[in-house]
Amino acid sequence: MRKWIEAHPDLWQFILFNILSNVATIVNVVFTWIGSGLLFKSFSNQPFKFLCFDYTEPSTLMLCGFLTFLLANTAAQTVNFFVQKTFVFKSNASFGSAVPKFILLAVICVLIGILLPQYSQSFFAGLGLPTGIIPTLSTVVVVITQVIISFPLMKFWIMPEDKTAKEEK
Repeated sequence: MRKWIEAHPDLWQFILFNILSNVATIVNVVFTWIGSGLLFKSFSNQPFKFLCFDYTEPSTLMLCGFLTFLLANTAAQTVNFFVQKTFVFKSNASFGSAVPKFILLAVICVLIGILLPQYSQSFFAGLGLPTGIIPTLSTVVVVITQVIISFPLMKFWIMPEDKTAKEEK
């Protein structure tokens, strides 16, 4: 396995990125369950519309859905920063340099996390899927979209690999 990793370091890094992203995915899903099933459930009949955020259809869980996806994505992005910087990219980028860039990426990811569900939930509801599984499926769609955007930005811009540590090996 070690020889394969040495022969394919970028592919291994992408695989590791996806495997360890599951930590953030688990945080995201857990917060989705907590938000939609507990914390914000009382807001599931209160329509919410602000700028481009349209959570007015019952399938979007209304204000409950908006607040749930906002909380879940924010928590997941916070966990993701530390996991990716430490274990995947092994970056020595200064905290002061990496954090503002990551915050920009996180804002983009959080916006995706609260914009996309209003459409994906309606789509899944249109397929006749049970309402209990729709928020989880929407979370999966969000996570896949975020991975496609996040990996190259983290690898090359936010958390470049520690070149000195690599040269010492």
